[in-house]
Amino acid sequence: MPLSMPFRTLKLADDASPAVRVAPLKNVPAGQLLIHEIYASVQGESTFQGRPCAFIRTSGCHLRCSYCDTAHAFYDGALKTIPDILAAVKAFGLPLVEVTGGEPLLQPETPALLTALCDAGLTVLLETSGGVSTKDVDARVHTILDVKTPSSGEDARNVWKNLERLRAHDEVKFVVGDEEDYRWSVEVLNNHAIHQRCVVLFSPVTPGMPAAELAERVWKDRLPVRFQVQLHKVLWGEKKGV
Repeated sequence: MPLSMPFRTLKLADDASPAVRVAPLKNVPAGQLLIHEIYASVQGESTFQGRPCAFIRTSGCHLRCSYCDTAHAFYDGALKTIPDILAAVKAFGLPLVEVTGGEPLLQPETPALLTALCDAGLTVLLETSGGVSTKDVDARVHTILDVKTPSSGEDARNVWKNLERLRAHDEVKFVVGDEEDYRWSVEVLNNHAIHQRCVVLFSPVTPGMPAAELAERVWKDRLPVRFQVQLHKVLWGEKKGV
C-alpha cells in the first residue's frame, strides 16, 4: 500500500494538531516502517561527530519546531521491513548507524528496528525530539535526547520523564536560539543535574545565536557541557542526504 501521496497531503496542515500531522502513520502495516531516506555520510553531531555513519531517517513528526532543518522528512517515504532496512545499512559496511527523523519513536516498529541493529553488532544512535517516551528503547542504544528550548515553540511537549531514563552512554542536546534559550537551558541542566548522568551538548540555532557567542558563554560560565556545531552543515550547507 503506497503511502507517499496520503502523507504528502499534510503539507497543507502544518498548523493542525500533532495527531493530525502524523495520522497517516497509523496506516503503516505491522512489521514495516515508513522510511524517508537511508544514506551514508559523516556524523555531524554528538560525541560521535566526524565518524563515518549510516543514517536511517524515518518519515513524520508531530512537532513543528521553529528552527527545524529537516522539514522534508515530515512528508513522503517508502514502506520497508526491518530486514530491508538492515540489508541497506549493512551494504554501507559501516559499524556506526543513526536512526533519526522526523521523530523515529512515533512508529511502533522503531524499538524493534533499534534492537535488530544492535543484534547485528552495530553501534546504534537514536536521535529523538524528546517529545515521545523513550521507555521502550533498547538499553544498548545511545539515545541522543533533544530537550526542546522555548524558541522552538515546542518546549511544552518535552517528556520530562525521559531524563530519568538516561544512561551514562546517552547524550542530551539543547539547541540554543537566543538569550532566553540559554538561560532556560542552564536552569534545566542544573535543576536536573543532567551533566552528572551523561554528556550534555549545547548547539546554536542557525540562523539565531551566533556560534561564537554561544561558545564564549559556555566557557565563560564554565558550563559542564560540550559545545558543538553541525559539522555536516559546515561541510555541505543545507543539503539533504548528508
